[in-house]
Formats: sequence, structure tokens, C-alpha cells
Amino acid sequence: MWGAKAASGLGVDVGNWVFWQSAANAKALAAPVWEDITSVMDIGIMLGALLAAGLAGRFAPSLDIPTRSLVAAVIGGLLLGYGSRLAYGCNIGAYFSGIASGSLHGWLWLVAAYAGNVIGGRLRPIFFTGERPQEPLTGC
Repeated sequence: MWGAKAASGLGVDVGNWVFWQSAANAKALAAPVWEDITSVMDIGIMLGALLAAGLAGRFAPSLDIPTRSLVAAVIGGLLLGYGSRLAYGCNIGAYFSGIASGSLHGWLWLVAAYAGNVIGGRLRPIFFTGERPQEPLTGC
């Protein structure tokens, strides 16, 4: 929805797109962002993470973002958005619901997620060069 609102703000008539023709989607597009429960939740998650980082003394914003990292973030965000549209929402929910109900799609999701993580792990050095190694998790 945020992408459609941004495109609409830039003059693109997204209201004529098939997806936004349904009554529920057209209503969501016309309503302000703060009336959309998912948007409010997303904003709350971001503000909560910001607050937690600040309280922990780990808040260190920087605009010095390497181009490769920025490209990786944009590509990853677009792929996540596209995947969520294909899955009609939360892919984690599809995994848990599929496993809990004994459906094959949950197990296929697990295999695909593992394969995606392996591929992502191998592509990571291409996009994130010169990163410091992450501190090991202690579990405490």
C-alpha cells in the first residue's frame, strides 16, 4: 500500500490498476496511512526498535551507506514486497499454519526458505564487503 500511495503522490493513477479495483483495496488506498492497522503496526515496530536501540546505547545512525549495500537493501525489499503479494500476506504465517495443519505447502516453504538462505548467504559477501564479523550470541 505504501508503494501505491507513493506512486499516487508522484502522479501515477494506481486507482485504475486491477488490484485497487476491489472495494476493500480501494478503501485502503483512499484512507490515510494511520488508519491502516498493518501500517500502524509496522510504524510501531520501527519506533520500538529505535527506542530499544536508544535505551541500550546502540543507536548510531549513519548515512554513509555503501552503494552495494543500498542496492542489496532495495532489491531485497522489492523481493519481499513481491513475495508478500504472491503469498497474500505473511509468509511466516503460511509456514506455521502449513506445518500445524500437516499441509505439504508448509514443508515446501521450509525447503524453499532454507535454499533462499543458502543463496543469500553466498551472495552476502558481494553486497556487504568490509563488514565487521558479528559478535557471537551468548543466549543471556
